[in-house]
Amino acid sequence: MRNPGVRNPQSAIRGSAWTVTADAAGERLDRYLASPDRAGSRARATSAIERGKVFVNDREMTRADAGARLSQGDVVRLWADRPGSAKRRPTLGARRDLPIVYEDDTLVVLDKPAGLLAVPLPLDRRSDARSVFQDLKAHLATRGRRRPFVVHRIDRDTSGLVLFAKSAAAQHALKAQFKRREPERVYLAVVYGRPSPAAGTWRDTLVWDTRSLIQKETSPRDPRGKEAVCRYRVVEQFADAALLEVTLVSGRRNQIRIQARLRGHTLVGEQRYVYGPDHLRPIEFGRQALHAHRLAFRHPGDSHPMRFEAPLPADITALIDRLRRRES
Repeated sequence: MRNPGVRNPQSAIRGSAWTVTADAAGERLDRYLASPDRAGSRARATSAIERGKVFVNDREMTRADAGARLSQGDVVRLWADRPGSAKRRPTLGARRDLPIVYEDDTLVVLDKPAGLLAVPLPLDRRSDARSVFQDLKAHLATRGRRRPFVVHRIDRDTSGLVLFAKSAAAQHALKAQFKRREPERVYLAVVYGRPSPAAGTWRDTLVWDTRSLIQKETSPRDPRGKEAVCRYRVVEQFADAALLEVTLVSGRRNQIRIQARLRGHTLVGEQRYVYGPDHLRPIEFGRQALHAHRLAFRHPGDSHPMRFEAPLPADITALIDRLRRRES
């Protein structure tokens, strides 16, 4: 399996341990632990994972690993009475309830809510709008740490996974991975229409309009243009909209939003990348229906694979339920 947990010296980890046999290979971690001779139930297994009591091959598992598939020979350990695991993992505080999906001495992965900036606006556009960066900076300050270092960002009204480093060296190593297009970045989006074919690749040349602060399509011969590529597939088709899974190949600002618009599949709730009168977009939703669902990369310290998933937030889940009810 891919193990995005914290590496620990084996001698420091206690508890019961099991080695995954051939007949259990491919099973989800939470289901494996739920057996009567281990955690005893799915609920207990999930709780143990969330509270940092579960290790695979001496790596601490997180909430994002509950569905990870085990491989033959993996060593799964349950440290039921691990000190300090009685409570849930901390978030950023009473007023800073941004969930930390994963944190170690090198990096932090956060599940950003919609409506929150990833980083503060430039000085010429600065406002009092709250940002993940500022919340994380305050969180690190309570531990005597320096400010976080931005690795990548997502739009203010896009929810989901965002990555920060804790040092300039880690930031440089992670940004180099993104520049080489190595990380996996998968989004879920609700768009208008019926994309055809049901899976494919979107490829465009885009240029950032610094005055209007939007992406625009341009000619491949434009020296200012940058290639924008992503792969998509229809996860679920509704009467007048579709749920898409979109995997970024390149990572341009607002990329999914503009590429969907260029094909006549404007995101539900989109306010910037639209065309035609409002009645062409009759589905009410308070933001662009876009969620950074999956993020995978290599740890900058020892290059071990890390993979995280953030479930759809409540507003997009409610939107999908509403679209399904229209079908019935």
